[in-house]
Amino acid sequence: MSEASSSILIVSISRDDRRDLFDVLDGGPYETILTARDYDQANALLDHGAEPTVAIVEFTGEGDQAKKLAQRLRERPEQLEGVLGLISGRARGDCYGWGVSVDGIDDWLRSPIDPMEVSYRLSKLGSADSEHAPAVATGSAAAGAAVEGHQILRLLNAVNCLDGDDALNSDALTAMAKHHHFEVFEILRERGGREAEPQLLVQLDKLPLGSSGDSLWNHQAYYDVLAGKTLVLADGAWESVRDVWLSRYRIRALIGLPLLNDDGKAVGALLAGSRQPLADWDGALEVCRNLAERYSLASLVHHYRIDSRFRGLHDSLTKLPNRLLFNDRLHSAIAEAQRNGELFAVLFVDLDRFKTINDSLGHAVGDQILVAVSKRLRASVRASDTVSRYAGDEFTLILRHIVQRDDVLRIAEKITRVLESPLTLSDGAEMQITASIGIAFFPEDSSDADGLIKCADVAMYSAKGMGRNTFRTFVALPEESHQQRLMLESKLRQAERNNELRVYYQPQVDSHSEDIIGMEALVRWEHPELGLISPGFFIPLAEETGLIIPIGEWVLRAACFDTVRWQKDFDIPLRISVNLSALQIKQPNLLEVVKNALADSGLAPETLDLEVTESINIKSIPNLIEVLSELRELGCNISIDDFGTGQSSLDYLKHFPADRIKIDQTFVRNIGIDPTDEAIVRATIDMAHNMHCQVIAEGVEIEDHLRFLRDNHCEEMQGFLFCRPLPAATFENLLTERARLLAGG
Repeated sequence: MSEASSSILIVSISRDDRRDLFDVLDGGPYETILTARDYDQANALLDHGAEPTVAIVEFTGEGDQAKKLAQRLRERPEQLEGVLGLISGRARGDCYGWGVSVDGIDDWLRSPIDPMEVSYRLSKLGSADSEHAPAVATGSAAAGAAVEGHQILRLLNAVNCLDGDDALNSDALTAMAKHHHFEVFEILRERGGREAEPQLLVQLDKLPLGSSGDSLWNHQAYYDVLAGKTLVLADGAWESVRDVWLSRYRIRALIGLPLLNDDGKAVGALLAGSRQPLADWDGALEVCRNLAERYSLASLVHHYRIDSRFRGLHDSLTKLPNRLLFNDRLHSAIAEAQRNGELFAVLFVDLDRFKTINDSLGHAVGDQILVAVSKRLRASVRASDTVSRYAGDEFTLILRHIVQRDDVLRIAEKITRVLESPLTLSDGAEMQITASIGIAFFPEDSSDADGLIKCADVAMYSAKGMGRNTFRTFVALPEESHQQRLMLESKLRQAERNNELRVYYQPQVDSHSEDIIGMEALVRWEHPELGLISPGFFIPLAEETGLIIPIGEWVLRAACFDTVRWQKDFDIPLRISVNLSALQIKQPNLLEVVKNALADSGLAPETLDLEVTESINIKSIPNLIEVLSELRELGCNISIDDFGTGQSSLDYLKHFPADRIKIDQTFVRNIGIDPTDEAIVRATIDMAHNMHCQVIAEGVEIEDHLRFLRDNHCEEMQGFLFCRPLPAATFENLLTERARLLAGG
């Protein structure tokens, strides 16, 4: 990529693809990232002077509009380095892709977005003179290679991916390897993780291996691919990838592609390599991708029809994931939480006195109860959560992406209520079932899978000891709990002194235009050794120790200064929302703290929105109304956060007129799942409007949430559907993109 590169245009109907591409490109060599949700918006950007260096254009249907846009881009000034076509499920059949020539398109990307593939395709544009660029055949040699490559593809189409010993397979694959000069080519399918040797579906190795056990699958590159990583290196593989095997044999070109099942998990790998750069790199990559997809499909068929281990991942009675699949998902949840600094919970649900019911009424009735309970549990949580039948009458749940502990407690209470409702058996008789629920949190209670299950199990027995039909969270032994608390408190005090705290911003958007109108300031802790630590983990301790007061003041001031800078730079009346804890409201000098933050930053008071959680009640803070009234007289707005989850909703509205009400994400995430929560959301919106308050919904994650809230006249929204919380620099890039879009629209 040339140093003059400054802007890239992304055109995609898919919000997910636009967001994924933005995440991949953010912080890269492009000064500006422009996005357009359709071809009209893209053309409007060009009409208003946008001159992208590179464009990524999605092909949909027959691709006519995409081809017209690509041709128009070619008419732009000479700094255009290239246009990439993006293939999605909306393109008709396989009419576009590798090996297909379309006027104006230099190369192709596929959806879903693969970050390594994006980097590779972009690096190819303008790198024809690079010493590491793959050699490309020209003239008659190129024509001959194309004919031979076509014949190879036709041979491979006849390969039976379920039968690795077929002679036709061997001939076709050998010809392919010879044509592309692969010196090692293996396709492997897992049989039992690292403990068992994988099944070699294809093995064509020409390297002088040191011993029969010296196989590539024994080394790190294979395990990287098995973890879902794509390795695509035209040259310098042994220098770029940390792998003993690649270094030993000086592998320069490497293609490593995972074989994916229908859950997107790698169940095998395709590995191809050479000690020389590949002459026909695109052709080799096309062949490998096609083979990986075909062998992935074959692996699915193999698992469904032959492999009893795969069939054994779900409980035959309830159709829920069984213990094996639950454990796999729990490990995945831990890995994701460690990467993102998130909080999640494990619930252990045990039916009360089920053995007595089963023994007295028979197993047929017991089975009916288990099926009914499984349906009620599944309906009580989100689609992204896991519900499994762990054993007998025991169920386990994983609740992911938890913002605070209270969210889990509300879900546990909801499950308790749902399960105790009478259920009707097939003979018309009614039966009442209750359950005891234990709750463990990651990473507070344990940071490994076995530990979380044990903690949830201990908490479940604690619930049974409290009389059953209730829930309890895990509580460590007093000595352990005290030591953990002191250690975390010490680290948190150091975090404040060592500048380890960060302010992240989550956009708030207008429900109809989806334009950014404000943002919520959220504090994050980036520990130098532990990485990103969930606020649900450290904020409660900050409140208990009083550290929330200096932390809260620092967040307020940082948010005010950032907001003023963005208001000036982008000429937009952004509103900033900052949370106030109960301890901050009790501060005698809170009004002075807010005044100073506004005066020092120059922020207009009417653009500062101070959020007060509904769990703060008037009885616990006698001067609450007085303090909030003084803040409103200062010109600030007051919002009631987490509305609907506390006990004083009507008291709040009765005693003071809030400017805005935030509907808690617990209710929003159940839209489309729980009619009761949908009714609560409707009622909250209507009540707020009757009280002349605006409404903002948080936790908006899917299009169904957006449609429901928009149809019910909710003015503002925030959530992962639009954008995750972002560091200040990335949020500024988002505002830059917005300004470009408006200039073009």
